[in-house]
Amino acid sequence: MAIEIERKFLVDEDLLPTADAKIAMVQAYLQADPERTVRVRLTDDSAFLTIKGKLVGFSRKEFEYPIPVEDARELLELAIYPPVEKVRHLIWVDGRKWEVDVFSGANLGLVLAELELPNENEQVDWPSWIKSEVTGQVKYHNSYLSQHPYRDWK
Repeated sequence: MAIEIERKFLVDEDLLPTADAKIAMVQAYLQADPERTVRVRLTDDSAFLTIKGKLVGFSRKEFEYPIPVEDARELLELAIYPPVEKVRHLIWVDGRKWEVDVFSGANLGLVLAELELPNENEQVDWPSWIKSEVTGQVKYHNSYLSQHPYRDWK
């Protein structure tokens, strides 16, 4: 069984360093409720089907499988909500890979960082570009953003 242990943070985009790599992606949900999500993600040259379980603390079950790009394009059409568009910036700090998502489309203006950890008790030193932690706040989950885009927040 795969377990994802992840913390999430708001980012000050003005302080963000140059990314080591960038990946444009679009993702959409075939199932999205508090108990589980089923997502399809498409990048320029790859695609994945991901199933995530309920979040408990910083952890949840996660199963991710590569799928053909053409299948992903067709699955995007079956999504229950509009897709989430973003560019993922990969930034290495002190041997850790930070995944910084700069959202576009309906979520333009939102910038979030994610950090996967080996265990929930791992200490994290925040880079200067981190504003605050939002781990566990449902409104920052991509599945929530597909239903309630950032542009509509008050």
